[in-house]
Parts: sequence; structure tokens; C-alpha cells
Amino acid sequence: MKDVHAEAPRAGLTLGRVGISGIAKPLSIQRPDRVVTLTVRFDLEVDLPAARKGSDLSRNAELLGEVVEETLVQPLSSLEAACGLIASELLRRHAYATRSTVRASAEYFRGRGTSARRQSLEEYGLFAEAQGLRGPGGEITTSRLLGGEAVGMTACPCAMETARELLSQEFPELREPRLASLPIVSHNQRNRTRVTLRLPEGVEVEVDRLLDAIEAAQSSPTFAVLKRRDEAEVVLTAHRNPKFVEDVLRDLLYDLPKRFPELPDATHVAAETRSEESIHKYDVVAAHSATLGELRGISRA
Repeated sequence: MKDVHAEAPRAGLTLGRVGISGIAKPLSIQRPDRVVTLTVRFDLEVDLPAARKGSDLSRNAELLGEVVEETLVQPLSSLEAACGLIASELLRRHAYATRSTVRASAEYFRGRGTSARRQSLEEYGLFAEAQGLRGPGGEITTSRLLGGEAVGMTACPCAMETARELLSQEFPELREPRLASLPIVSHNQRNRTRVTLRLPEGVEVEVDRLLDAIEAAQSSPTFAVLKRRDEAEVVLTAHRNPKFVEDVLRDLLYDLPKRFPELPDATHVAAETRSEESIHKYDVVAAHSATLGELRGISRA
């Protein structure tokens, strides 16, 4: 059968990324205490040399199906490990390629709540990426990225202090210092924060630690199941810990080196946070990237 993919194209141009995108598969992952099945959307890509008309895309889908089947017998340790395995195998099956990229995203649930007796399965986002590279001697190396996203809330510190001043004028009997010790009304935001770590070869990170770091940087976590007292506790927690979106980002980045002392200074970190405003008709965003070494050199006032 004629191999049209292997023919020379009309325009001899090397293409950086060719592949399949948005293919959904179940993937079994071994958690510390259980096996979970994630519904994952994958992108699988390789580069394409100038002398070749097309990429053998069926190989990508076949490989992904094989990996999924294997995890039913032997679950993989993490989503990023799956991406690394696939990225390496893509280069073995596409002999003409020198680079491969695998991206994956999934919904992830874990038990969370305001107390041990009030727990619910809360949704988080997981992200992973692996890049494969074929060296001059044919050796294949991979680099991996792990990311997590958590949705919480923030309370605006600016509106809070302005409200405190106005209330002290309206209720003079509550003037300082009594009013200063009370959490005061403010407008709130649903805060969505994402952080990724570019992992060194052979290093894995427990993603729950990453999600914990995000929630610790927000004014308060949010929950699907809350009774009236729980609602009040979440609101009070947030208003005792008011934050700008800039505060969320800085607190998160400042905290990461302490949470991951085992990771080397060269580990690359990227974080983005978005506050969905309640009284404004826009969102507020902040983002930054750095190495853990650079973050370790930051001092907090």
C-alpha cells in the first residue's frame, strides 16, 4: 500500500508540532492510599521533518490506548509519569521525529471539608506535560511538568478598611480599638489559582501538596457542602484573612520553597491567579514565573 505520509511535500518546511488533540481516555493512577481513575484529555505531538508530507497519527492513538490498557493491570504513579512514558515512546515509534510533546488535563477529586465530620469530594484541576528529545546519538531524554488548580475565595482588604472607617463614623461606640479587632464586611471574589512545577529527571511530587499550597494562599477554601454554621465559618475565615490577588500570588510563591525543600534550586515554577470580581464587571489576574532558587532568596517583611 502506498505510504502517502512518507512522500515529499510541495513545500519543504519542517513543522514544530503535529499530532492529535483533545482525545479523552481513562487512566488509572496509584495514589498513596488507593487507585483512582482519571478521565484525562491528551494532546500528543511530534515534530515533522521537511522531507515528509505527513505524520503517522494512528501511532499516537495506538500508543495511548496501549498505555491506558497497561494501567488497568499496573497503575502508573502519576499523571506526569504517564506523559513522560508516552513522550519517550512517541519518539521510538516516530523514527523521523526529534521532539515530542504530551499534554494532559484531568478533573481530580479529594475529600475536603470544614471539619472531619463535614466532608465532601471537592473538584480540582490537574495538569501535566512531558517533552521528549532525541539526542545526537539517538538517546531519548524527557522533562516533565506537574500542575494543579484550586478554586477558593478572597475578601478585598481595600473595601474592608474603607468599610471599617465608614462604620466607625456611623457607630462611634465601636471606634478603635474595638472595631480594629473585628472582621468587617467586604466584597468577595471566587479565586482560581494554578501553579506548575517543571520537575527534574526522576523526581515526582505529590500533587495534594501542591493543591494544599494553593488553598493556603487564598483567603479561604470553598466547599460544595456547607451547613449554616459552616458557611459562617468560611466567611469569617476569609474576612479575617483579606487578600488582593497580588497577595495570593506572592504568598503562594513565597511558601513553595518551604513546602518543597527537596526540590533543587533550578526547578522552574509558574503561577497564575484570577479573582472573579463580585462588584466589578471584570476579573483581576496576576502571574509570575521563577526558579525555586530565586524564590528561596526572597525575604518577607
